[in-house]
Amino acid sequence: MYDLGTREQALALVEQGHSLTSVSKWTGVSRAAIRSWRTRLEPKARSGMPCPRCQDVPRRPDNPAAYAYLLGLYLGDGCINAHRKGVHVLRVVLDNAWPGIIDACESAMRAVRPYNSVCRAKKQGCVAVTCYSKHWPCLFPQHGPGRKHERAIVLEPWQQEIVDAHPWEFVRGLIHSDGCRIVNWTTRLVGGERKRYEYPRYFFTNVSGDIRQLFTDTLDKLGVAWTLCTREGNPFNISVARRASVALMDVHVGPKY
Repeated sequence: MYDLGTREQALALVEQGHSLTSVSKWTGVSRAAIRSWRTRLEPKARSGMPCPRCQDVPRRPDNPAAYAYLLGLYLGDGCINAHRKGVHVLRVVLDNAWPGIIDACESAMRAVRPYNSVCRAKKQGCVAVTCYSKHWPCLFPQHGPGRKHERAIVLEPWQQEIVDAHPWEFVRGLIHSDGCRIVNWTTRLVGGERKRYEYPRYFFTNVSGDIRQLFTDTLDKLGVAWTLCTREGNPFNISVARRASVALMDVHVGPKY
């Protein structure tokens, strides 16, 4: 058994980019132990750092901006599953094409649960950013059995306060998970010559009507004009195409990266 100080020192060295072998030599801890600490279910929390929602007087997460972004990612591409002994795992599965978003997701998880390990599991064409904690259901009460679009998705009052305070982070998380920025084009006849014109627009696609409503309600508060696009009878797509609204989205969201 190793004391908490040794464990924290080893994990800190790994986070700084040192190899497991070098950390093992410096600390005297086996590679297997260090590896297990990086991925084990619930690292021992340091004193004074309980879950903000489990306190006698619940409070907001310590980094509400990161939480708003992670909430958007979770509602789009995230899931929470029970593991064992009361522990839950949060996974956000992201496309390999967007390494910047994968980094941003990992940073947000670390900011929301700074004393839990975050790891990446590589899959075919994607990466699952993963973190184990007993407190994910406290932080994301939208967790429940079944798919999100098959149950009600409603924010708690404290969550809505965070979204209202950090609306662009929430919108960015939703776009980074289930949205995109594309460039459409058309041609026009000008002075007898046909010219090509390009114009960008944003799309957000989600099967859950409740999640789409959260997205559009936030856009309304931000002054972003949007339209509902029905394709093959399915009203799953929200479009932002007006020039001023696209320019506003470009400032605060931008293309995926």
